[in-house]
Amino acid sequence: MADNAPDPCLFCRMVSGEVPAPRVAENDVAFVIRDINPRAPLHLLIIPYQHVPTAKDLGSEHGSMLASMFELATEVARAEGVIESGYRLAFNVGDAAGMTIWHLHLHLVGGRPLGPEG
Repeated sequence: MADNAPDPCLFCRMVSGEVPAPRVAENDVAFVIRDINPRAPLHLLIIPYQHVPTAKDLGSEHGSMLASMFELATEVARAEGVIESGYRLAFNVGDAAGMTIWHLHLHLVGGRPLGPEG
């Protein structure tokens, strides 16, 4: 875990129920919440129940977890009406990428033309 990460992290506290988090959807591996600081009309976070600090900490043992996260992303993109118009999926990795919570999470952003990123 990063030096600047609280123990336990905010998303782990959501998993345990210590911090309430209205869920948009969930499956047996992850849950989805709306970002509190959205970058677009639709900005969701797909958060695995298992604590993995960042994408650079992933290994082959996380393959099924990632597949379930992407399946859940497709499900919520369909439910939120952006499956046809398009959306972006992104992992932030590290401080320079804007990572603020050191628990792996997948951003789903859409609802407007997004243009190039970077």
